[in-house]
Amino acid sequence: MSFISTIKGSELDILRKIVKKVNFKHHPKEFVTDYEADKLIDSLAPATVARLLRVGRDSGIADK
Repeated sequence: MSFISTIKGSELDILRKIVKKVNFKHHPKEFVTDYEADKLIDSLAPATVARLLRVGRDSGIADK
């Protein structure tokens, strides 16, 4: 069972936005897909994902 399947849908959407905006900003547009973002999120530790969610909400990235 993958870690990403334990994340709620709304939180996954926020994480995808953050990963696409921050981690993939220098990648070609064809590479920036939900599938690629999910692969990166799945490779992160749960504590890192929790921190990304908190920072994303606090900084307003999730609202954009």
